[in-house]
Amino acid sequence: MKKMRKHRVLLLLLMLVLVATVTCSCGADKPENDASEPEMADAAKADLIVSAAASLKGAMTEIQELYIKENPNVEISISFGGSGSLQQQIEQGAPVDVFVSAATKNMNALKDQGLLINSTITDLLKNTLVLITASDSSLNLSDFTEATDSAVKALALGEPETVPAGKYAEQVFTFYKMLDAVKERAVYAKDVTEVLNWVAIGNADAGVVYSTDAASTDKVKVAAVAPEESHDPIVYPGAVIKASKQAEAAGAFLEYLSSATAKAVFEKYGFTVM
Repeated sequence: MKKMRKHRVLLLLLMLVLVATVTCSCGADKPENDASEPEMADAAKADLIVSAAASLKGAMTEIQELYIKENPNVEISISFGGSGSLQQQIEQGAPVDVFVSAATKNMNALKDQGLLINSTITDLLKNTLVLITASDSSLNLSDFTEATDSAVKALALGEPETVPAGKYAEQVFTFYKMLDAVKERAVYAKDVTEVLNWVAIGNADAGVVYSTDAASTDKVKVAAVAPEESHDPIVYPGAVIKASKQAEAAGAFLEYLSSATAKAVFEKYGFTVM
């Protein structure tokens, strides 16, 4: 009997040890659960890639900084260029989350190919087309019709196939029935920023850019403003790309571009907010 009692006591002690071991094991799992919390926080982070028209560089860079301050879990990289070139990159599969174009034509081309989340397409801004010369230029131009003046040896334009400003410029000169004469002295740039720089440093006698570009530097002056009826409306639409892996975060940033904060920045740079 005494031996049986001893065995029972030993068995009871063994069971208690096993229970304690299991309890300790469960407790040891807690740090792993705690470690999973930062992983959940990381999942909320977003790293967005935005493609935007070159004429938006100043405004979008400032808005980018403001958005990141308000949303520290979001990183934003912006690629600026001619809207047509950016459109082609998206068509070729570039990892873009948000596209902001300087023309509805480029946005519509992506829409027609099913590359956008259509419900996100939004008209954001308007702009104006201007003829510029260097601020120290002796040219006394006052109208687009004077772009073919004999003193204008080189007229800088955006490449019309990829730069909306270049296409708008061709429409203006077609309106005045002088496009052929313009082409004889035209030099074509990859975007409006390059047009602006060529005129500013004297590599071109005059150029056609947006009024917001001209206002960004004191190295050029506006010689003339194109009448609205001479070209298609200059509208800047934005949209989320369907292939985006962060569509929700991309949509939130696109919505921010219509916020009071963003509108104030766009207006500061001379854009008309829609």
